[in-house]
Amino acid sequence: MAAAPILQRRLGLFQSTVLNMIDMVGIGPFVTLPIVMGLMGGMFLYAWIAGALLSLVDAMIWSELGAAYPLAGGSYNFLKEAYGKNGMGRLMSFLYVWQTVIQAPLVAASAAIGFSQYLGYLIHLQDWQAKAVSGAVIIFITFLLYRKIDSIGKIGVLLWTGVLLTLGWIIIGGIAHGNFLQPLKNINTDFSWGQLVSFVFGQACVKTVYSYLGYYNVCHLGGEIKDPGKNIPRSMFISVIGIAVLYLAMNMSVGSVIPWQEIKYWQDNGLNNFVVSTFLERLYGPTAAKVGTIMILWVALASLFAVMLGYSRVPYAAAVDGAFFKVFGKLHSTKNFPYVSLLVLAALAFIFSLSFKMKHIIDGILAMRIMVQFIGQAAGVVLLRKRNGTENLPFKMPLYPLPVVLAIAMWLFIFYATGFTIILFFLLVFGSGFVVYFLMAKIKKQWPFVS
Repeated sequence: MAAAPILQRRLGLFQSTVLNMIDMVGIGPFVTLPIVMGLMGGMFLYAWIAGALLSLVDAMIWSELGAAYPLAGGSYNFLKEAYGKNGMGRLMSFLYVWQTVIQAPLVAASAAIGFSQYLGYLIHLQDWQAKAVSGAVIIFITFLLYRKIDSIGKIGVLLWTGVLLTLGWIIIGGIAHGNFLQPLKNINTDFSWGQLVSFVFGQACVKTVYSYLGYYNVCHLGGEIKDPGKNIPRSMFISVIGIAVLYLAMNMSVGSVIPWQEIKYWQDNGLNNFVVSTFLERLYGPTAAKVGTIMILWVALASLFAVMLGYSRVPYAAAVDGAFFKVFGKLHSTKNFPYVSLLVLAALAFIFSLSFKMKHIIDGILAMRIMVQFIGQAAGVVLLRKRNGTENLPFKMPLYPLPVVLAIAMWLFIFYATGFTIILFFLLVFGSGFVVYFLMAKIKKQWPFVS
């Protein structure tokens, strides 16, 4: 009998960082840039700085966990280890996988919807046509991912090249325009401490944090990373710092050419879903703007590629461990990737891309993750350190426990800012997962029904 296929460690630091960064960039900054300017006015850069700080602090937690438990599935393994493999860890890890099956397709759908929004600059699309494009994009990316991890690493590098060229063009264009530093000079115009702790600032941070999400994608691929104790933390810190610099420069560039007051007017009146294309048009003319829009579409595809790749490993890892539905644990017989998990997530992403609007998806994505995954992991680090000590940790977060306290406080603020309707949606998903877990545990005689 042939040996069962297993995941292989083939991704080095460069490819890991590339996959992280194309997951982070995606369509996010292009669709959220005008929303944040509309919410914060001249103080819009503060929201992007806050998103970067939260991501950097949270990356410390992910780095310690990812280096210690470099396995496929990321948070699934972290939560299981932290809360006990045979105890509450079963519930926490199951809830994470349950919500992942919902929120991962939401992330993919947001990239597909963003793609159709920017395509609207090139081709006028009616609502049904935009939805059809979103669905077609999901199908196309699923086709690209239906192959071995070696090929995927190479495709990732190719896609990242397009991401760098796009962001570079936008940033250089703003610098060449000669007014690049003006948004930074105006950052404290009408400054208000009250606004920095307001619900509106929280809403702006929801959008910027969404754009930074993905710095931990390497943890989902933990079972396929070479020298994970070093490469997982390094890839995350390089990703967060590098993307933060690019995002701030991109916002300053756009804001130096199109005044935030004009963008706020568009936002308030539901006009112009492709602000960056308009920015390029003002600098270089319609033809260059069309080329730039095509490059933004490339970025959206690259992000969707990385998202679907990383999250397809989560239900797979849980299924192999006997903690999720068995069918998700199947690997392709010749290409050695979790094809059932990929296809299920793709099918849900296809449905969501036809059903929801971008603003609801962004809030839903964060609400789905915060309580169980982000806050659950932060508390989990404390539990693991108390139980196991720190002597054998490949990576120890600096200034412990300060990053844990800061991360929990900031995540709670972001959760509050998603709004009542989205929080209610989270509770519905969380509650249904809770019920399904206890029904399965009762049947299998697992915690807390151990005989």
